[in-house]
Amino acid sequence: MDNCKDNVHWKIIHIPDKPPFLPHQQPTVKVYAAVIDPKHAHTLVRKLNHILPLEDLRHIKRVRKQRLNGGSTNLSMILCLAGESDNRLDVIPQEVVELIDSYQLETFITKVCKYVPLSKEEWEEQNKLWPTSFHPPTYNISGITGFSDEESHAVSTFMKLALDLAKCGSQMVNAAVIVDPSTNEVIARASDQVHSCKCSTNHDVTTSLSHANSTQIHDNIHLNSSVTEPQLSFDGVSCLNPWGWSNLKSCDKSCSWHPLKHAAIEAIEHSAARDRQLFPGCEHDLAETDRVDPNLTCHSSKKQKTVSMHDDVELQSHTNGSFSESARPYLCTGYDIYLIWEPCAMCAMALVHQRVKRIFYAFPNPNAGALGSVYRLQGEKSLNHHYAVFQVLLPEESIYIGGISPVSRSFYSNNTDKPLIAPL
Repeated sequence: MDNCKDNVHWKIIHIPDKPPFLPHQQPTVKVYAAVIDPKHAHTLVRKLNHILPLEDLRHIKRVRKQRLNGGSTNLSMILCLAGESDNRLDVIPQEVVELIDSYQLETFITKVCKYVPLSKEEWEEQNKLWPTSFHPPTYNISGITGFSDEESHAVSTFMKLALDLAKCGSQMVNAAVIVDPSTNEVIARASDQVHSCKCSTNHDVTTSLSHANSTQIHDNIHLNSSVTEPQLSFDGVSCLNPWGWSNLKSCDKSCSWHPLKHAAIEAIEHSAARDRQLFPGCEHDLAETDRVDPNLTCHSSKKQKTVSMHDDVELQSHTNGSFSESARPYLCTGYDIYLIWEPCAMCAMALVHQRVKRIFYAFPNPNAGALGSVYRLQGEKSLNHHYAVFQVLLPEESIYIGGISPVSRSFYSNNTDKPLIAPL
């Protein structure tokens, strides 16, 4: 998708609910079909749908209509699935055999695509084998079918904010920014806080990680990268290494760690604290206020500053008044969240419970990603809420700090089927 003129190097890709296939490499299954007399088509379709409905192939049309040379029409009908056996009687149900004999049908084996097409390109390729149905997404989530220039500019602005939060000296951590897209206001922002240190010595987030875990992550990320290419460390990205906290050791009593303080979880807590402050008097109000530890690893001013889409407009805190209870948002319903790294399963599920509308992330998480790399939680039908997921392809210059890139080019090419850094 093309963005506005000021952000031509930023691209936004929708991550579908299921892994996409190349149009010409879609899985297929064998079926028994037969050429039928057009005057028997309605009767045969009705009988077959009653005897043997194609429950797992609902996207496949039962009848195929073909134009032959000379203008005549040929109708073919799917009878049933074909097994591995060459013996027709071993796989065709007796009721279907009776129809075949009654209407004197000549059967043949053909292939149809196994899964529902996810794109117009897949659908067009499937129709080359057998006619299928294609239903584009109709749920009302902006961005599924594309972004306007204004929307693209908003996405790039908030992703830049998250990227700035994630850059902490020589460390790269995950960062989360929750935004109300209806007003383009930043609701909450946070970065990973699994490990916090208050001692006077400046400790990196990852100094306590075990050598084994550190080596494993670096091997995954620096595979085939140049030894002379300067790199930021991102052992401290909590979602990349969800169990890394078990190897953390505090340097003294002033240092602490908490396994659940991932960036997304922290941002959710800040959003809840904001609601409690803006909507006092709720019976569930715990009289807590948003808190940001000034001695956390990253500079606290980044977490405390509130921004809007426009430089000359600041988010109104409304601390001098209160909203009506009916206006209080329900959790994070309708909000967007911007993350630098693809969230792990814990964070992705937390965002389901918060009723987030859209998730944007920049970098894939090949170790524990729950929204495309390892799992696709957004496509889990058993959940009672589903959000749309997008990956934001960053221009290369936006991820360099002082000549240092947080990830190497080889990391992208080894962990996705699409380039994750937009071309310059």
